[in-house]
Amino acid sequence: MLLSASTFLPLELLLNTIIEQYLSSAYCITIISDVPFTFSVPTSFISLIPNEEDLVQQIFNVSEMGCSDYIVRMLKPQNFMSAFETVVHKGNARRSDRKIIFLPYDVENNEGYEDLPSLVFSMKGSAYVPNMLFIENYANTDANNNSDCKMFDLITHQFVGPDDENHLPKYLDRWDSCSQEFENQANLFPHDMTNLYGKTLKVACFTYKPYVLLDIDTAIEPLGRDGVEIRIVDELCRWINCTVEIVREDVDQWGEVYKNESGGIGVIGSVIEDRADLGISALYSWYEEYRVMDFSIAGVRTAITCIAPAPRLLSSWEMPLMPFTWYMWLAVAFTYFYASTGILTAQGFSTTSYPFLNAFGMMIGQSQYINALNGSWKIRSVTGWLLIAGLILSSAYGAGLASTFTVPKYEPSIDTVHDIVDRKVEWGATHDAWIFSLTLSTEPLVKQLVDQFRIYSFDELKEKKFYTKYGIQH
Repeated sequence: MLLSASTFLPLELLLNTIIEQYLSSAYCITIISDVPFTFSVPTSFISLIPNEEDLVQQIFNVSEMGCSDYIVRMLKPQNFMSAFETVVHKGNARRSDRKIIFLPYDVENNEGYEDLPSLVFSMKGSAYVPNMLFIENYANTDANNNSDCKMFDLITHQFVGPDDENHLPKYLDRWDSCSQEFENQANLFPHDMTNLYGKTLKVACFTYKPYVLLDIDTAIEPLGRDGVEIRIVDELCRWINCTVEIVREDVDQWGEVYKNESGGIGVIGSVIEDRADLGISALYSWYEEYRVMDFSIAGVRTAITCIAPAPRLLSSWEMPLMPFTWYMWLAVAFTYFYASTGILTAQGFSTTSYPFLNAFGMMIGQSQYINALNGSWKIRSVTGWLLIAGLILSSAYGAGLASTFTVPKYEPSIDTVHDIVDRKVEWGATHDAWIFSLTLSTEPLVKQLVDQFRIYSFDELKEKKFYTKYGIQH
């Protein structure tokens, strides 16, 4: 419904003007106010009555629905900023162009509220939101002493430039309700991030070749740092005029997120706890980390390679067993005992002619005594077939043994994940970041692979490389 200008109070008229100029294309606007007022919004909006006990959940709900712009009219706007900062870390919605407008709680009386902009802009959450606008009522009368005219100062924070000045209020413009015009026609959201005027960009990282190299001789590299991702950050700061400050995480490296998601250690922890603005050093698109951080688009496509031990030359004592497979050896053993039992049965279970020894001799191609063959047709039948089987086995074994000793034989190579799991090969690196992408998998093969992962120091890994059953991540 469209309302005429006379329908609105001065503050409401100013708010409508700002919304029309700066928020007309917003997907959704959230109004957080415990004071009723009239406004005209050209887009969808959600109105909330702030509940101090449940303010975080209220803001979280609208944020997850896609509302990124806020109009706040509260007695203590710093409560909103505290809740907003919590939602930014807690929520899954990602917004880079949030706008927050703070309205004066009491239009008629500004006493006691003069320091509110400085208080709000000094809060931790304000340091990461460039588009913030504070509206302060300015008691004044026009040339005709018309007290019905209201003046409003429009203030934002410095945000860019030196760190000790980022939180300072910055006067933008003044609006007169009678003329309905801005005094300076200034841009009320001036920080478009194209020029940060030397603002410090804190980057958490550690030496990890070839992405990040620190402690380089300044005679070789003036900044003492280099690497694929370092160059990306330096080029970004060259474009938007910022200053890179390295936050080193040499001890905890990539780090991890605490289970309650309240913080963390390493590069990941520095970003979560706002000790750094961004983190580099070969970070991947990990799900658990994505829940509490913003990820940029991929800069480099990489893959993890597990360097497995090379196949070993088989031991000399194993060589005589190589001509036959284990199934073949079982068949030979079965034939031997079956034939020995047959000869023993044909001799009426008499062991005077050594049936087991004779059977073994025939299987390895040995001749038999004449007396051993002077028996019944049963003995001759078993002996004849056993001699034929022995001839075949001896010939096949001899040929295989010659081949085995001629061409070196190696144990099977490790070429797949199945090979690593089946042979119980331990694998690992200096940090469990290598398995962040695997830990949530429900596949039995992947779960077993994760169970075989081990964490060792660099020195321990140097020793492990000589082990025959250990794989190293690369």
